[in-house]
Amino acid sequence: MTRDTLADLTGRPVRVGLDVGGTKIDAVAVTSDGEIIVRRRRPTGWGDDAVVSGIVEVVRELAAEGGFAPSDVGSVGVGIPGVVDSGTGRVLHAVNLGVESLDLADRVAALLMVPVRVENDVKAAALGAAVLRGVSGSMAYLNLGTGVAAGIVIDGEIWRGARGTAGEVGHLSVDPNGRLCGCGQRGCIETFCGGGALARAWNRPGPLPVREILDAAESGDERAAALRADLFHGGAAAVRALVLSADVERVIIGGGLTALGDRLSDGIRASLSAGAAASPFMRSLHLDERIEILPAGSPAAAFGAAMVGATTPSKETVSHG
Repeated sequence: MTRDTLADLTGRPVRVGLDVGGTKIDAVAVTSDGEIIVRRRRPTGWGDDAVVSGIVEVVRELAAEGGFAPSDVGSVGVGIPGVVDSGTGRVLHAVNLGVESLDLADRVAALLMVPVRVENDVKAAALGAAVLRGVSGSMAYLNLGTGVAAGIVIDGEIWRGARGTAGEVGHLSVDPNGRLCGCGQRGCIETFCGGGALARAWNRPGPLPVREILDAAESGDERAAALRADLFHGGAAAVRALVLSADVERVIIGGGLTALGDRLSDGIRASLSAGAAASPFMRSLHLDERIEILPAGSPAAAFGAAMVGATTPSKETVSHG
């Protein structure tokens, strides 16, 4: 799949997918057979009106850059953080966007005159990762970024569970005496391997604190080495929780920390192997062989949103912290 390759769009409605984050919108236009026509990024606005106008504008920019007419767009899918009612397209408590309550699907659809579906960003990314990596059975998507969240896809469909929180391991406490988490608990997985928690624990100025932690650890800094161990321990704990609770065949790791590349995946694999050393049962699960990492900058989240946009929603409320 290429970023700017044009395709023959005759009779083939274009699916648009947008991953709306706290700082940027990542958007793709996709043909009905799954080829990415064009990808574009733009800054995210603050507040209801700015979020809506940013989405509308980037859809029009995709059409102009991709060489298709806005009328060729058959559906728009939006992945966004916060509490999402995927049946109505309403978004609640997207605090990083300045959104408290927004009927996002209705407002965007009225401006673009196309069907719009809205999904939680991590759930959308899970679906995108499953499609892009060719997973036909069960998988979990583990998002390691500022926070930690996850989603599960089974046979090409998002598995939500009874109340929409299936797979959400970030706020599973694994150390009741650990660091205080923003959710009010102590020792949540997110306090070990969330980029925000690690940056606060490191407490040194710098644009890339987690990378700096790994660099300092490799140079012999004991405090950095302890935080590096926390990162790998937390990532391994998340993988174990996902596999032991849902028995997914694969755990695909995405999110901002994938920029660490092999240092991240190798560290998590080593922690999984060390944790299984004394347990024949855990060794039998081969957890270290069941993980893979998405390339940094993967379009999985936006691509998954495009897939969501082309589906009929069910009335579910999905949240992630």
